[in-house]
Amino acid sequence: MTLNKSHLADRVRENVRFKPRHRSRQLFLFPELNCTFLSKRRSAQLVDTLLEKIKAALIQGEDVRIARFGTFQVQFRWAKKGRNPRTGETLIIKSRRTVRFRVSPRLREKINSPPP
Repeated sequence: MTLNKSHLADRVRENVRFKPRHRSRQLFLFPELNCTFLSKRRSAQLVDTLLEKIKAALIQGEDVRIARFGTFQVQFRWAKKGRNPRTGETLIIKSRRTVRFRVSPRLREKINSPPP
């Protein structure tokens, strides 16, 4: 299954809860219900804002490091000579900046460990 933005927003909505500032006099039988949940719109806004911040940092050429996940780095690629495989015609591929992702050692270890 591919994880897209709406799935990510749903996961944020399920896992993020805010405790009330003031304790109510009511004693709850289930303390996990004594919290405020995010709305779908707010969780989607949080995910969009996070991705926009990452994009803005990458556009400025900064590295984005997320602990225990990995690092996004902007890498410059020089122009090079290429070939169209269908026609055999040679062409020049322009220089460009690309994004490179390096996995953190902890995530790599979790990915390569056998399933529980």
